[in-house]
Amino acid sequence: MAAALSALPGARAQGVQGIIAGPRVPQLTVPEALEWFNAAHPSPDASSEAAGRRALSLATKSRGGRALVVLLSGGASAMLAVPADGLSLQDKIVTARTLMHAGAAIADLNCVRKHLSAIKGGRLAAAAAGPTVTLAISDVHGPIADDPAVIGSGPTVADPTTFDDAMEVLRQTAVVDSVPPAVLAYLKQRADESPKPGDTRLRHTYYEVIGNRQLAMDGAARRAAALGYAVHLITASTGGEAREAGAHFAKDALAVEGAKPLCVIASGETTVKVRGRGRGGRNQEFALGALSAIDGTARGSNLVLASAGTDGIDGPTDAAGAIVDTTTTARATAQRLRAEAALHENAAYDFFEPLGDLVVWGPTGTNVGDLHVLLIAARGATEERG
Repeated sequence: MAAALSALPGARAQGVQGIIAGPRVPQLTVPEALEWFNAAHPSPDASSEAAGRRALSLATKSRGGRALVVLLSGGASAMLAVPADGLSLQDKIVTARTLMHAGAAIADLNCVRKHLSAIKGGRLAAAAAGPTVTLAISDVHGPIADDPAVIGSGPTVADPTTFDDAMEVLRQTAVVDSVPPAVLAYLKQRADESPKPGDTRLRHTYYEVIGNRQLAMDGAARRAAALGYAVHLITASTGGEAREAGAHFAKDALAVEGAKPLCVIASGETTVKVRGRGRGGRNQEFALGALSAIDGTARGSNLVLASAGTDGIDGPTDAAGAIVDTTTTARATAQRLRAEAALHENAAYDFFEPLGDLVVWGPTGTNVGDLHVLLIAARGATEERG
């Protein structure tokens, strides 16, 4: 988004200041005036906090009618991270990681994040001295699709949630005893509530969603059609536990009737309840969960399924996702790898890496959630994965 904006007339005007927060994408060219913070995701780091503090500083300098332009994408919750007064970055990291491991949905996770933050939940826009324009790419699929208050934890929009809501999330996910004591004390104080709808500090804000998962599905569908596939889109958002969602997608996709070759596409964002000590991410676990349905088909070797994160990063790994087909189990058995054991240990990465079946793109610079694709070749044809 920053690269595209920088190519517009006037974008390189003298005096324009700004930052980029996120993993570096070397192939992108952006103006030197934009300071790049190599902020981390899915857990924030020192660069994330530095980026957040710099963003707040720039917001307070947007005077004389000049607009604060915010190009927002999924992942901003981790990449713009300023702890609330009395909290440390480590407090926030531990709390978010604990909620993720407990399988908290993104809306619930971000509710808590907003109430531990000095920048989220409308606070960035509230700090601005002039109007705020936000152009957002959404990775939020429910319960309200493309909800501005959830995308990136809503730094420039009013927050309808409260401290009580954040505490209820901790109770519902059974992590009250697992988060840092400082976090519990802060939430119970209810000291600095986030800006709510009607807050006068947000009266000069403009917000528009310019991209979402549907955009990614449409692009994948166009490419598949150009390659000669009949395309079927599953429009409902994928959600829930990744391994279960993968199995459901595979079964639903295999039940689609139509001309071959066939491409079935879905998208969304799942969760992983971490039980083991292995490496992996939700897309890798999604693919591994789909393997049982793939093994149960009689379609031979003419079938392949992939799941990948559009940001190029799946969990705390260097992979975007993984691929399975009807040869996966046999090849895994030859290397003494078992899908059931890998799922038990949340070790999907350790399962797919020796097979060469990880999807590794590197950071893409944007995020609209996860894309799931099943390809079924025409009878008698063979598929080459690439």
